[in-house]
Amino acid sequence: MIDAKKQLRVLVSEGSSTSGREAITILGLAGHHVEVCDPSRWCLARYSRFVRKYHHCPPLRSDPAGFLRFVERLLASRHFDVLLPTHEQGFLFARAAAGLASRTGLALPDFASYRAVHSKAGFSRLLDRLGLPQPPTRIVNSAEELREAVRFPSVVKTSVGTASRGVWFVRDAGDLNRALYDLESSGDFAGEVLAQDLVTGTVEKAQSVFCHGTLVGFHAYRQIAAGVGGGEAIKESVSRLAIRAGLETIGAHLGWHGALSVDVIMPLDSATPLLIDCNPRLVEPMNAFQSGVDLVDLLLRVSRGETPAPLAEGRAGVRTHLAMQALLGSASRDGTRRDLIRECGRIAAGEGHYRGSSEELTPVRLDWLSAVPLAMTTVLLLASPQIASSLARGGFGAHLLDRGSIKAIENGDFR
Repeated sequence: MIDAKKQLRVLVSEGSSTSGREAITILGLAGHHVEVCDPSRWCLARYSRFVRKYHHCPPLRSDPAGFLRFVERLLASRHFDVLLPTHEQGFLFARAAAGLASRTGLALPDFASYRAVHSKAGFSRLLDRLGLPQPPTRIVNSAEELREAVRFPSVVKTSVGTASRGVWFVRDAGDLNRALYDLESSGDFAGEVLAQDLVTGTVEKAQSVFCHGTLVGFHAYRQIAAGVGGGEAIKESVSRLAIRAGLETIGAHLGWHGALSVDVIMPLDSATPLLIDCNPRLVEPMNAFQSGVDLVDLLLRVSRGETPAPLAEGRAGVRTHLAMQALLGSASRDGTRRDLIRECGRIAAGEGHYRGSSEELTPVRLDWLSAVPLAMTTVLLLASPQIASSLARGGFGAHLLDRGSIKAIENGDFR
């Protein structure tokens, strides 16, 4: 652990994502001074007692140059020990790392490595080169190619997308036609599209921290219950040596520096985990923290230029949940008000899947302000359960990238 007497000043790159919100809790519990920049004045991080100062910044999606200038001015005018990219801001920071790293601690790989795993198509090609297992995958560029490539059932994914955006489950011709309509109307065939065989199994995720290509921290968990959009509402820590070995191979090949996470399917008919997606960041690190693996602390150390000793594996069987995700998931599955009230009762009483589980996103006992978004979500869903999907889409905001901003950053045109 970082010396408790050494309180660091940390600038978190956004405050809207669940991953960023959980990182803030871990930083706050460690006693660090936390400031957040985000284009939304009502982001999740605004409702945390651990955030000392909020900075309203330009949107990353539509103004990456303005966002970068804002962060650079902030680093020049206020001292920060670490700049912590908790979501897609890492793509921009990796492109401009030379200027940023001279002003603060920052753990990111070179831009070519970051770019290689940021896109789903790039990650799939990397897995092929390294001989790592993934579901059978075809990469296409047009509607005609997609029709030929799809084998029912499949998952169709745009190469760029996060938080389950740009994903269609295609089980028959009707599903395929709906996916094609969405892809063509949104112009997604301007980029690459993946058709991946749908594998029946358990969804798991693993996250890690690397120091110049060496794995120094690892944690895995499985999904117990899904929330809205397929995200985890309830999760449980697991031990996965095979996934750890795959991540080590990827990180060593890319000379990875910083955080790296993967999504995995554990097939029902096989013991071989299949890698399906990659996120060059920590994804919801609280389950790891509760299991005894403080990946956020480890990332701070790497960001400051330390070479930490690898952390021991955490405890398996530790269960955590996100109450907001659970309620949104219940409502999105045609849940009634009675269903929502029952789910609230199970969460409050710790019954059913919640037995022995702790809250990770809105830990009211640790951070009383986090009760505000949880209460607001509950009231809105009880008033109208049908709005669950639109509420969830509120998290897909201006703090994220789109195809245009990604292309501009890649080309260097954003400046």
